[in-house]
Amino acid sequence: MILWWGKKKQPDPKTGETPIEPLAPGEKPASRLSLDEQIFGNQPILVEPLPSDDDDPIGLRRAAERIARERAEEQARREATLTHKLQEGLKRSSSRLAEGLAAALTRRKLDRETLDELEELLITSDMGSKVAARLTRAISVGRFEREVSGEEIREALASEIAAILKPREQIVDFSVGPRPRIVLFVGVNGSGKTTTIGKIAAKLSAQGADVTLAAGDTFRAAAVEQLRVWADRAGARFVSKPPGADSAALAWEAVDIAKRENRDLVLIDTAGRLQNRTELMDELGKVVRAIRKLDATAPHDVILVLDATVGQNALGQVEAFRNTAGVTGLVMTKLDGTAKGGVLVAIADQFNLPIHFVGVGEKAEDLQPFSAEAFAKALVGLDN
Repeated sequence: MILWWGKKKQPDPKTGETPIEPLAPGEKPASRLSLDEQIFGNQPILVEPLPSDDDDPIGLRRAAERIARERAEEQARREATLTHKLQEGLKRSSSRLAEGLAAALTRRKLDRETLDELEELLITSDMGSKVAARLTRAISVGRFEREVSGEEIREALASEIAAILKPREQIVDFSVGPRPRIVLFVGVNGSGKTTTIGKIAAKLSAQGADVTLAAGDTFRAAAVEQLRVWADRAGARFVSKPPGADSAALAWEAVDIAKRENRDLVLIDTAGRLQNRTELMDELGKVVRAIRKLDATAPHDVILVLDATVGQNALGQVEAFRNTAGVTGLVMTKLDGTAKGGVLVAIADQFNLPIHFVGVGEKAEDLQPFSAEAFAKALVGLDN
């Protein structure tokens, strides 16, 4: 998840909006915004204690209560919209599970044959054999040889899946740490790195962060232009080099510029590379070494962008990039285009890495902060 960037100022007397002032170097955040504010950039309406009805002849108290109520209703609508997007995005995965559960539970009794069918269903949903066996065992406790409904099994599955995912649900607070904070994005070809960087930059810029985008995928002109468009939208500083230029030199230059210009963040794109291509992975190591010539503690975050459509192959990608680039967190994209969403559960079970975002569409708002509970319910087709 992205937290806010900066500290609150007093509301503008003309617009009523509360702008965000960037933090000074070394300054610590005083407070954090709600999830609603993280995503939409809205500021809360602060209502001071007002007189009782007897001392409120012009209705200030009632007006304040109405404003607070409308605000709560609007926030609930927005949260419902995000939940709906996640449910829609995972529909392919949830439909497969729902259909399989309906077929497996035709006998309504959770016997050994039904449990075997359920385990096979979870394996084909790309959760892997280890996770499938674990979930099946958990569901059988207290229910074996009992009559059960599909709804009961879905609820139990969602609860057990959320328990696996919850320890990996972690917020990224980009407003703390060194300045500039240097974030490197890695992944295989076509995983959605460039789009993900652009969406994150848009969110952070909207919250007041001074962002630099570095087009480190120097071998693909389309990636450079795509990132340039996102930089223009976000009002971010953009650093690029001619096609075919050394990506390590580009990363070094971007960090150098950001340090000289006292920027807040550097988000660095990299060329997509297959995890089994040693020479390409070595080149990624060169990028990291170049950055560390300017800041020995950098990159401060290495975010691996995974494509959900590759299913179990994502496990090998996590292993390879973790060893080469020191991955600190994950983003999973394209969950709206595959029935393999269950692979995220396998990744969470196997690797001790935070999951920051999931992508369920092309728009900026379709990159959502990861919620273990919401994801688990959407995956099994439960309404939140």
